Amino acid sequence: MTKTVLITGCSSGIGEATARRLADTGWDVWASARRPETLDRLVAAGCRAVRLDVTDEASMTSAVDTVLRESGRLDALVNNAGYSQSGAVESLDVDAVRRQFETNVFGLLRLTQLVLPAMREQRSGRIVNIGSMGGKITFPGGGAYHASKYAVEALSDALRYEVSGFGVRVVLVEPGLITTNFDAAVAAGMPEGEGPYAAFNADVAQATTAAYDGPLARFGGPPEAVAKVIEKALTAKRPKPRYTVTLSAPAAILARRALGDRGWDLAMRAQFPRPS
Repeated sequence: MTKTVLITGCSSGIGEATARRLADTGWDVWASARRPETLDRLVAAGCRAVRLDVTDEASMTSAVDTVLRESGRLDALVNNAGYSQSGAVESLDVDAVRRQFETNVFGLLRLTQLVLPAMREQRSGRIVNIGSMGGKITFPGGGAYHASKYAVEALSDALRYEVSGFGVRVVLVEPGLITTNFDAAVAAGMPEGEGPYAAFNADVAQATTAAYDGPLARFGGPPEAVAKVIEKALTAKRPKPRYTVTLSAPAAILARRALGDRGWDLAMRAQFPRPS
């Protein structure tokens, strides 16, 4: 039986690579995005497109209903949609942080709630949440983004236990540095204007760009590397609760654990000037 998967955030990057890979291996792929016209390449590759805005209840409900009506079942959900809101915590616009949590956390939670009844009735299903190594470590200037990814860690841990008795597996994928347009998004999302954190925010944006374009990039990988791991999480008979992707993820997580709080702060001072 062909298995059906719904993937969020497929207009580019990890979502697009995952949709393409799963379609190539025989899945009935529903690729989603806020603007379906961005999915034309995936439709040409054999995917089906559906409009899905994870910040809009009606959009999420409609998308799930469409998949269930036209495919007859839903075997897997990949919660991939997300973005970074960066900047020193005091300099952040609270409404901007709320919008990020609506996408990165509340949208993931609500969409999961919407697909679970069908999965419970089937007594089977996979939910793959795309977290980040940023759910285990925190870089200066990334407090809001890291907070959202820490939340995804907690939700995934709770869900994994709560739905396992219904035959539903929950897996968390924690990518490290992935060569998408993430660095450009960080720069674009930085708070603007003068103030005590203006220079710091500019340095954070510059350091992020350097990580993606400089020597550290060799510890990262392309979106296809994440897509490969997502496929494994969906198809393994006994998937791991967590998968890291790229060398940068386990290395950074291990370093954070080994250094402790004060050691990590000292390491960060070597990379980011401290606001003062």
